[in-house]
Amino acid sequence: MSIQKFYNTAYNNDFARQFQFKLSRFGPITFSPEHYVYVETASLPGRQINSVPVPYMGLQFNTPGTVSYPGSDNWAVTFRCDKDYRIRDALEHATFRLFDDQTSTGAYGMPDQGQVIVLELLNKAMATIRSYTLYGAWVKSLEASNYDIKDGGAIQTISCSLAYQFWRVTKGNAPSFNPVTKNWNSTESTGVVGIKPAGMVTTDLGI
Repeated sequence: MSIQKFYNTAYNNDFARQFQFKLSRFGPITFSPEHYVYVETASLPGRQINSVPVPYMGLQFNTPGTVSYPGSDNWAVTFRCDKDYRIRDALEHATFRLFDDQTSTGAYGMPDQGQVIVLELLNKAMATIRSYTLYGAWVKSLEASNYDIKDGGAIQTISCSLAYQFWRVTKGNAPSFNPVTKNWNSTESTGVVGIKPAGMVTTDLGI
């Protein structure tokens, strides 16, 4: 491709930027819209078709098998910490609700499919062009936060990890296969067929 062709293509299609995203649902926790401003980093989840080896006469054929979701047991997100530690408190509460070692009780069964993470990708007008919904999410871990009396005033962060079951594109163009034409078509996604979000068990920040 020539330099001019690259320039024309880049001008017409532009580029997505790493800061063009937001979270609008966070598993079992109900955050107010203002608190999603404190999200610093998150990631778009992956999807993998498992490869099944079929050896024959010394040659190994690789055939597609079932699906897996790499990283579904450890989806990481980082928040900037608010001054009253309300985000940290909500995350702590979510882990204690799953299992409280003081009483040896908790809600550690299969998570409700209504507990979803919603990651939205934005355009330059801050409008959502694609949404990814991660189903059956729960707070897995809350990382330690370091403090330093010598620090010059850096903003404290909160790092945590969630686990989920699978994801779907619930807004935007999702590929669909036409068995007649043998082609992939780009169609508006309508989400997960047969799954309706159930009532969420939430930790409400109250603000």
